[in-house]
Amino acid sequence: MALTLAQAGYSVLVLEKGPWLSEQDFYKDELACCRRSVYTPELEDEQHVIEDLDSHGDWVGEATSESGWDFWNGNCVGGSSNFMSGFFYRLKPQDFRLLSEFGPIEGANIADWPISYEDLEPWYTRVEREVGISGRVVQHRNAEPRSTEDFPYPPTAEHPIAKRIDAACAELGLQVFPTPRAILSKPKHERRSCEYSGYCGSYGCSSGAKGSSRAALLGRAVATGRCEIRPHAKVHRLVSDSKGRVAAVEYFDAAGATQRVTARVYVVACQAVETSRLLLYSTGPRHPNGLANRYGQVGRNLLFSAGGAGNGDFPYAELGEAEAAALRVRGPFVNRSLQDWYFIDDKAFGGAAKGGTIDFLLRHPNPIGPAVALKWGDDDRLVWGRPLQAKLKSLFTDAQYLRYEIFCDWLPTDNCRVTLDNRVRDKWGTPVARVRIGYHEHDLKVGHYLNDRALQVLERMGADNIRSSVSGAPPQNLVAGGCRFGVDPRSSVLDADCRAHDVDNLYVTDGSFMPTGGSVPYTWTIYANAFRVAERIRAAL
Repeated sequence: MALTLAQAGYSVLVLEKGPWLSEQDFYKDELACCRRSVYTPELEDEQHVIEDLDSHGDWVGEATSESGWDFWNGNCVGGSSNFMSGFFYRLKPQDFRLLSEFGPIEGANIADWPISYEDLEPWYTRVEREVGISGRVVQHRNAEPRSTEDFPYPPTAEHPIAKRIDAACAELGLQVFPTPRAILSKPKHERRSCEYSGYCGSYGCSSGAKGSSRAALLGRAVATGRCEIRPHAKVHRLVSDSKGRVAAVEYFDAAGATQRVTARVYVVACQAVETSRLLLYSTGPRHPNGLANRYGQVGRNLLFSAGGAGNGDFPYAELGEAEAAALRVRGPFVNRSLQDWYFIDDKAFGGAAKGGTIDFLLRHPNPIGPAVALKWGDDDRLVWGRPLQAKLKSLFTDAQYLRYEIFCDWLPTDNCRVTLDNRVRDKWGTPVARVRIGYHEHDLKVGHYLNDRALQVLERMGADNIRSSVSGAPPQNLVAGGCRFGVDPRSSVLDADCRAHDVDNLYVTDGSFMPTGGSVPYTWTIYANAFRVAERIRAAL
């Protein structure tokens, strides 16, 4: 949004709650990344209340400052895109008409999108160029149509284990393909190409290769001279006038003082949970229940990503010397995906249904987390001294560890939503988001179906110690929905251009707009839709 409108000559102000970090601020430091809240708030200051079912079947809320369950994903300029792994997939044409294609599912609020794949395809292509996506197009049975023959950048370097995956999938009759990544394999503008440290997911990128909105887009917006980024500006309320239009934004500055700014057009993109919270808190003369919430739809139909994960070990002692040396390589990506079961047509499953994506990757190289887990023995007693030393040495030197992740639809339900908590407040005194995280049993059914097939690949590869899990627990870093777009204001918050039905100068352009999530990570679709909506705003202005 900021890049498109600044390049078109408009004055753009970006208000960001967190700091404005750069490549020089990102280090491969597990303490900063994953053991302490360096890029996210302290839960005592800013938190959520998570509602989950207890053993009696009742919804019970617990503040994350008590549970330690952190739902923040990166509070800084560019947000969580700074810390993504960069797996980039398009949705399929059928994802835009999930209800029409597969029919209703009891207990799920499935809805078709008000736009089609064909409407979004040019913007997917624009993201490839503007953000920089590396990959190689390989035709497979569920490949989506494209307007260009290939990606603008060749694939990132691949780990030797990819060849083992290719061979196993060929033997099983599967069509494996290279994973597109929003990580530069060649330099672009002021950004260097990937330097293959092995530390990517959950880490900020010190080379600028990762296609975060900060590195790929916002820096260029600022360079126009027409975009200002104001960090440490915590927006807490959108002020609306007697006609129901947004008239101003109120925010707390770095000193905690209240500031107010005005504009012609207002765009909210706080990531799904916080976007819903902001709109619900922004009451006004025409919006007594929250901005754009005339029919009580804000916060409803929150989406996460369903699925699961698995692991297999490849002990070096069981391999030849050359093969073991190849698997010891650190840094390159696995870059292998399967979408053979993106659509399921299996009588054993129950007929035609939406499936998902299987993505392969190496175990994260973080040393501290896995090492800490070794301190407990099989008898639940502490391990220490030489036995612990032996376990640590084995963990880091005896094998290569291959993982897979499963992505499938998290069906929208009435039991996955955002409301305001009446008792818990953040350090500025505003109510925090209360997030109910109920899932649909169908999600688990699809997850188990895909997991069984992913396990077959590991088995054919000859992996040892194979283990896996499928769960209804939400992954906090994959969240969308809450302000779905649609045609009917009674069942959606936004129109097809992501403008609020009841507020003609308010747009929402993060993942909140999505009625359904597809069976892939959301980021490419969020980027594509934001470019699409930015052009609508530019044309209107």
